[in-house]
Amino acid sequence: MEVKKTALYSLHERHGAKFVPFAGYQMPIQYTEGIIEEHKITRIKCGVFDISHMGQLCIKGDDELTTDLEKIFPTDLKNISLNSSKYSFLMNEEAGIHDDLIITKINQGFIIVLNAACKKKDFEIIKGLLNNKYEMKLRADLSLIAIQGPDSSVILEKVLFGVSKLRFMNGGCFNYNNEKIFVTRSGYTGEDGFEISIKNELLEELVEILINHGAKMIGLGARDTLRLEAGLCLYGHDIDIKMSPIEASLGWAISKKRIKEGGFRGYEKIKYQIENGVNKLRVGIEPEGKIIAREKTKIFNEDEKEIGEITSGTFGPSVQKPIAMGYVNKAFSKINTKIFLKIRGKKYPGNICNLPFYKKNYMKGATNEWN
Repeated sequence: MEVKKTALYSLHERHGAKFVPFAGYQMPIQYTEGIIEEHKITRIKCGVFDISHMGQLCIKGDDELTTDLEKIFPTDLKNISLNSSKYSFLMNEEAGIHDDLIITKINQGFIIVLNAACKKKDFEIIKGLLNNKYEMKLRADLSLIAIQGPDSSVILEKVLFGVSKLRFMNGGCFNYNNEKIFVTRSGYTGEDGFEISIKNELLEELVEILINHGAKMIGLGARDTLRLEAGLCLYGHDIDIKMSPIEASLGWAISKKRIKEGGFRGYEKIKYQIENGVNKLRVGIEPEGKIIAREKTKIFNEDEKEIGEITSGTFGPSVQKPIAMGYVNKAFSKINTKIFLKIRGKKYPGNICNLPFYKKNYMKGATNEWN
């Protein structure tokens, strides 16, 4: 299978990127400063991430489209305001998660940002569920970048006037080089930041300008440690078709209105799990000492009974300790429950803990005056 390159590939090379294949693309895992330093830069200054491997699905339609999408997604789309975004799920009838995604209301339809490894499959599923009634397009002509960190608003405002007024999970069109580009105040790091959808041919120049204003290029390695500190799920690891949003402790993303009304894929299973509980739950885990519990590490209780498995684990550069997420039997999901992690044949102690590990710094107080 041919490995694709994003529109920033040459820029990545010039900045000393180390590449890895990811979801069919050659993507930068890190640059010359390394993962830990890139992580710290994003937390205290500003980083730019190439996320152009992700899918940007545009669906055009009117109120009928909104009604039809509500039959697929467990999100209140009828009451979403223009340019607002919602975190949601594409589920099967048993509430297994095909993908987690971001839905944004735009003029004449919706933009849905899909995970890279899922985008083609998601497209076909959504197209089939909509019975080919609407114009749908995965925008290969557009790239996607994220600028994240406490300095991101100041830096981006120098290039896109008015962008600092956006609220968290809201967006809009801005002028750049006599072109309209779409920006949302969102991200995957736990920091304030923005995601920018822009034509491929305009991308490299924009990123160079952001770098000249003080931003640094950040790879997928730091993106993973940042999101794990923030307690955010990675599809294919922390969530997949075998887990429901309720089991994944993501029930907050399903609106109470939709739970009351029903009518979306997976509703009966979601309703049952809310009313009757689940057997397993995603939890935060703190290994004691310096040992790192990686994905697939088995979790045991004090009676040496296997009770779950790690889905993501790393060393958290900001919290300065090993951190992990995983699923455990619900009876052992309470905070401060003592557990043991089997690593290379030996069991190490740990504890169930609150998520996130690092307090999120989203900018919720900004306004949308210009909109």
